[in-house]
Amino acid sequence: MTIYYYCYACIFFSSSGFAGSSPTFKPSSETSIPYMGPIYGGLKDGMSVNIQGTAHEDMDRYGQEKSSDIALHFNPRFTGWDKVVFNSFENDSWGSEEKIRSMPFTKGQPFKIVFMVTTEGYQVKVDGQDFYTFSHRIPLERVCAIHIAGQVSIQSIKLNVSFVFQAIPYSTLIPGQMSPGRTFTFRGNALNDADSFAINFMESKSNNIALHINPRVKDKIVVRNTKIGGIWDKEERELIFNPFGPGLFFDMSVTCDNDKFKVSVDGQHLFDYHHKLKPVNIIDKLEIVGDVEFSYISF
Repeated sequence: MTIYYYCYACIFFSSSGFAGSSPTFKPSSETSIPYMGPIYGGLKDGMSVNIQGTAHEDMDRYGQEKSSDIALHFNPRFTGWDKVVFNSFENDSWGSEEKIRSMPFTKGQPFKIVFMVTTEGYQVKVDGQDFYTFSHRIPLERVCAIHIAGQVSIQSIKLNVSFVFQAIPYSTLIPGQMSPGRTFTFRGNALNDADSFAINFMESKSNNIALHINPRVKDKIVVRNTKIGGIWDKEERELIFNPFGPGLFFDMSVTCDNDKFKVSVDGQHLFDYHHKLKPVNIIDKLEIVGDVEFSYISF
């Protein structure tokens, strides 16, 4: 099985083993192999790719197709002298192989791999254990897709994003777009002299806002709304409690469900907001503005 990160930019997990992609890229009970999926917004420091699958009983070593540059080639090889090979492919040429003569995978058995992206490289964990760090050879900004191939079954591919001490205003594309079951976490506080702030889940193509969460700190209300074609819908304001105050820390989660968003703060359910902009997979942008600072954002 092989995993490639492609660079057109691209991430590719090659066919000489298994390859992986992101969970939101293609949410399904089983991902068809070979698989190629885009990383919307590109790969960035703080992201992680989580892959769950099973190595086939007849898995050994597989060749791969090289149609573009490869930032990370992850290739477990069962060849009698089992090893995992890391490499990159650029300008029609393979780089120097980095071989780990230790095999964390067992034929016929399930596995969990996490590729954590840092400024130094790709930190790889297998079944919760640190395995290896492959240093960047190709700039992260060129990485835009992931490819999985080989004798492997993939049950889950998830892309997680986390940022620490994020500056506001903040805007980013959502890798893999929105899908039911996806959760966004925001930890931060309204400024001491805060008037209001807003978290917007949007469609980048039209700038329509699917969910506008607007704590108006001075007015002591939390407004929710949708904006389509430049026109705001009817505001929703009713709440059992308001957790947002000047300088107050909050830990908020926003989960996309089949028919609504579910929002909780500090472990307590705050409100539901039924989808008005459909289908939800057109929601591909996150925007934060106003009098707030965040110590942690994850999705």
